Amino acid sequence: MYLYPNIFNDVTNGAEILSCTVKALKEGHIVAVPTDTIYGLACLAQNSVAIRGTYNLKGRNGQKPLAICVGEIQDIYKYCKVKVKEELLGDLLPGPVTLVFERSEELNPDLNPFTSLVGVRIPDHAFMRRLCQMCGEPLALTSANISSHTSTVKVHEFQELWPKLAVVVDGGPIRDKSRLGSTVVDLSVLGSYRIIRPGCALSSTIDVLERKYGLLRDTEG
Repeated sequence: MYLYPNIFNDVTNGAEILSCTVKALKEGHIVAVPTDTIYGLACLAQNSVAIRGTYNLKGRNGQKPLAICVGEIQDIYKYCKVKVKEELLGDLLPGPVTLVFERSEELNPDLNPFTSLVGVRIPDHAFMRRLCQMCGEPLALTSANISSHTSTVKVHEFQELWPKLAVVVDGGPIRDKSRLGSTVVDLSVLGSYRIIRPGCALSSTIDVLERKYGLLRDTEG
């Protein structure tokens, strides 16, 4: 099933697309979705079979973690052990940032079993936020491309993956053409932060962490 809306501005069409995508996810399938940075592949984070399928589909190294995506800041506390102020989360999310915390026991142990940490996103994208809310559980999210290939900002750029996906949601070209993906920052250590991936929002993220909240940058590792 392939869905090609233009922009999600038609209420009926948008509701149908959301419904079909949620159904596919709940059935354990992998879908392609637009975000605020690049196109992504998503499945239910609590579904171990779907997680393995995502790695296989991308040809992804099994030791490279998947991030999770949730719809609301309060959802983060269920799946992560947060050591920063909630106001900090609100200053960075929703947005093009992945925050890394120690994972909680609620999160599927088959998701990134090689690490005690997990990255969490709330994209600044209405469709993605609503999708997470309707699913009622976190999505595992990764870029919509074969591993080591260029990130994608249009659906036709990952056309070779379409036959392996249950739903492809075309949200139009991603406005940010940098293809850098989200800025990934480790906040698992109290009082400090570590940049894992610079991404597309590095300077604004550092500004918030240092200027407003006084966190110290850890440059080790």
